[in-house]
Amino acid sequence: MHLRTFRKGIHPPGNKEKTSSLPVEILPLPKQVVLPLSQHIGAPSEPLVSVGEQVMTGQKIAEAKGMVSVPLHASISGKVVAIEPRPHASGKLVPAIVIESDGTDQISPELASGYNLEQLSADQIKDLIRQAGLVGMGGAAFPTHVKYFPPKGKQIEYVILNGAECEPYLTCDHRLMVERTDEIILGLLAFMKAANAEKGMIGVEVNKPDAISALTKAVEGLPIEIIPLQVKYPQGEEKMLIYAATRRVVPAGALPIEAGVVVNNVATAAALGGYLKNGRPLYSRVITVTGNGIKHPKNVEVRLGTLVEDVINYSGGFDGTPGRIILGGPMTGPAQYRLDIPIMKGTSGILVQTRAEVEKLEYAPCVRCGKCVDACPYNLLPNYLGTFAEFDKLAEAEKYGILDCRECGSCTYICPSRRPLIQLIKNAKSKITASKKKTG
Repeated sequence: MHLRTFRKGIHPPGNKEKTSSLPVEILPLPKQVVLPLSQHIGAPSEPLVSVGEQVMTGQKIAEAKGMVSVPLHASISGKVVAIEPRPHASGKLVPAIVIESDGTDQISPELASGYNLEQLSADQIKDLIRQAGLVGMGGAAFPTHVKYFPPKGKQIEYVILNGAECEPYLTCDHRLMVERTDEIILGLLAFMKAANAEKGMIGVEVNKPDAISALTKAVEGLPIEIIPLQVKYPQGEEKMLIYAATRRVVPAGALPIEAGVVVNNVATAAALGGYLKNGRPLYSRVITVTGNGIKHPKNVEVRLGTLVEDVINYSGGFDGTPGRIILGGPMTGPAQYRLDIPIMKGTSGILVQTRAEVEKLEYAPCVRCGKCVDACPYNLLPNYLGTFAEFDKLAEAEKYGILDCRECGSCTYICPSRRPLIQLIKNAKSKITASKKKTG
């Protein structure tokens, strides 16, 4: 079997054994959900409901504000008890709609029973993608419909699904590929029709042989290719996946459309496929709850807005005193300092590490070994970028391409001096972006 991949990258331990073979469980209805109006890149949605109003599951409770925005739907039925700032994964207080469950989970009558893909036009599919509230569910949370409106003169030739799931610990996409194969394929076919693309691809790392087998069987006779990928990080990053699948290079600073490609996560495709089958918009998602600090690791489907604390309690609670709680995986997920953070559309997992795993180690000066340069899949110089960022030399950092960094964390992982390169780079990027907004 010929395995495709990209240049450079790293090989961190997968640590997926705890959950890779565990079927998806359904979390019981939460008593209350907190639904932030900012769950995606772009403009927050605007509330359509008021405090005291009764809502039903799947009802649209906030409307998209502008093109780069999506609507928000109630994830349970019940009463709106607050619309106010609540804790958010960003570390800030963000406006949110709080719903108290009535325990009935009554589905909104405004939802359709499903849609026939053959009877839908490309424009109708694009509208449905938006109305379903779909965003990138691999973590980026970029509004999905925007990708299907390419700039004038650009054509989408391929739609690629990311099934690599290269982030350590996470297995939710793996389980979706095994258990909800048909929804993923239906979603991909819909994406292809929306894009007028003749071919679809699904890239899957070979440490998921059951997923590759299930997908290969499901695409027989369809214009879709299943691409076995080497196990390497960050195999699932858009530019890396595009190169591995097509050998096309997305230029620095450019979007995938420059290579004639759109990339979506398999979870996003499954959400679209489910919406077409049953008319249910995005109000729940599958996440992985794992780590040495959790008693009973699981893959679990969770209603959006469920608090991290509720999910951890369902998983048996902490195994000892936790050292760090991360939303997502250890390479890119943000660490949290509180448990009343809600699960959102882009939340792929909850990772609980022990104190021993996160024992604080002081970092040392750069020894100029070049390991970060060898690892960087974007062909940047993280050693220089980290130094420029550390000493606030923002002009030099920008000149050396710091804005092209996608913050995969490969440099930090490989650094023998344990320098917090990604933290330094993130801080510098935010300062550069803020400065551009002020002057622009």
